Amino acid sequence: MTRSRTNTLRTYGVVFMTLIMLSLPAAVTAQLKHRPKVGLVLGGGGAKGAAEVGVLKAIEEAGIPIDYIAGTSIGSIVGGLYAIGYRAEQLDSMFTSQEWLTLLSDRQKKHQYKIYQEQDSVGYVFGFPVIRKGKQNAEETFGMVKGDKVLQLLQSMTGDYDRRPFDSLPIPFRCVAVDINNWKEVVLAGGSLAKAMRASMAIPGVFKGLRSKGKLLVDGGVLNNLPVDVVRQMGADIVIAIDLTQHKHESRSFSLKDWLGIGGAADWIVSRPDITKYNENRKHVDIYINPPLDGYDVTSFNNNSIREMIHIGQRTGKKCLPQLQKLKERLK
Repeated sequence: MTRSRTNTLRTYGVVFMTLIMLSLPAAVTAQLKHRPKVGLVLGGGGAKGAAEVGVLKAIEEAGIPIDYIAGTSIGSIVGGLYAIGYRAEQLDSMFTSQEWLTLLSDRQKKHQYKIYQEQDSVGYVFGFPVIRKGKQNAEETFGMVKGDKVLQLLQSMTGDYDRRPFDSLPIPFRCVAVDINNWKEVVLAGGSLAKAMRASMAIPGVFKGLRSKGKLLVDGGVLNNLPVDVVRQMGADIVIAIDLTQHKHESRSFSLKDWLGIGGAADWIVSRPDITKYNENRKHVDIYINPPLDGYDVTSFNNNSIREMIHIGQRTGKKCLPQLQKLKERLK
């Protein structure tokens, strides 16, 4: 073989290998682009949200990539923090290290041994704020607890992510609230992440609503406690839902508004649109995870209960590992 022919073959070989190397990234990118997108839904349930942290440990163990997250109430807090990079072990520490009574009641520990103490126009009984003097806005008169300490904690944890559009977070995120002025669902996708999470967990009558752009926002669980529809709208092809609800109910088939011509809170009490949406959303879940939490409720914030619920969530997640591993294979 002549030297010129050898050089020609060598040149063709180099060109061929170069073309292969150049084509690989495009092929891999195309494959990733067309991989089914996984959405994670985190339901509401107060203290029972600790179980969601346990389930997340199993999801991480299975190596499932999460592309979108939607949450309601405590699920919005777990989901929002997960969306900005907190992992299950860190959330475990957050749940187990808090003094929940102080955090959720805005209790001032420096006044806890005084029958009554007034500071900055606020009256405290054994450290609990019970009287606020002076002019009050609507959001300051609805609910017993203002929620300042919860908001401060969330702001400290969100840091630089607090003002980013939720689509630009490491995992795109949505959380659900309800405008108490008109009883309409509000899906939050931007603004302050900490305030969005705080609004989504504002149980009516317990926490004061959060005012935003003319809306008075309260707990999203009033209308959508398992926002599968929200994560589907974000683009999820496959949905993993962690549901904290223990006692399921059938949908109501009538509306007080249609019957008596009234709406608002009275219509909600009778027609329960939240149950209708909840039952519909459950139909559109691919992997449904429902930790058994009988004996616990939204107020079970003592440290022993928190640790036990995290373990229950982790055990429940491990039982779902065959489904999760099958999903992982599908995503490859």
